[in-house]
Amino acid sequence: MEPSYLALARTDELARRAEAAVARLAACDLCPRRCGVDRLAGETGFCGIGRRAVLADYHLHYGEEACLVGEGGSGALFFSGCSLACVFCQNWEISRPDAAGGPCGLELDAAGLAGAFLDLQARGAENINLVSPTHVAAQVLEALALAADQGLALPLVWNSGGYDSVDTLRLFEGVADIYLPDAKVWDPDQGARLLSAPDYPGTARAALAEMWRQAGPLVLDGRGVAQKGLLVRHLVLPGGLAGSTDWMDWLGRNAPGAAVNVMGQYRPCWRAGEFPELRAAPGPEDMESARQEARRAGLALLEDPVQGLLARLARRLESG
Repeated sequence: MEPSYLALARTDELARRAEAAVARLAACDLCPRRCGVDRLAGETGFCGIGRRAVLADYHLHYGEEACLVGEGGSGALFFSGCSLACVFCQNWEISRPDAAGGPCGLELDAAGLAGAFLDLQARGAENINLVSPTHVAAQVLEALALAADQGLALPLVWNSGGYDSVDTLRLFEGVADIYLPDAKVWDPDQGARLLSAPDYPGTARAALAEMWRQAGPLVLDGRGVAQKGLLVRHLVLPGGLAGSTDWMDWLGRNAPGAAVNVMGQYRPCWRAGEFPELRAAPGPEDMESARQEARRAGLALLEDPVQGLLARLARRLESG
């Protein structure tokens, strides 16, 4: 299956969308915070990133879901900065430049970022996996237009926290092949306390609905590797703070049959120790309850990526 963005590249529509997105950086409204700062002039808003994307790291990643990893690994690019400030963030040194003393990584122009895409393809990546891309949507489109002209032909994965503006996602219609959003918390009060985003639940629901409209159910090739569709990640938090039952019920009604990964890898990180209810990991009963709710809602339940990685390693050891 050909990546969606190649058709747009052939008609120059991809370049036009990149130009429109870059123009919006002048009074930035690409993420739901709509800070309005002039990032073209180097100003920074909540995300802490100015005109150029800052790439903290990129590599072949084998810790994602099996359908993203395949044999070659997912070509993951980790962007510095974020439109959220989750108190339990496992990558806070990357995601919160304000707390880490500045952006972490290399500041790249469009050609530099396109080069990273093409390097991952040359190394055998199964896809281009954009980790936390919301605040650098314009820079991604710029780079993608260049990379497509230079032979990039891998599925594009939009791997976000779910805090995405629908109007920005529409710039990626026919561009992103696979949407990989989080469904973090259901309660606005928890969104305010834990994510610095009281509007997170409603914003994420609108974003996931738009992603489902664009991409639909997950489509795998003959090797079991994802080529298109929506895959929702739900990290189970201790004490039911994530609102797992509500999320699974909503997904079952609004994205029937969607693929969901109920994840059990929460651990207290960054500022989680400031919140007594976040100091312990969820118990086995919390995990099983969330998975049962996903099954009850008729969702396609995927493996935990950590467990999937262990299973793949075991199979490789068995095969010598």
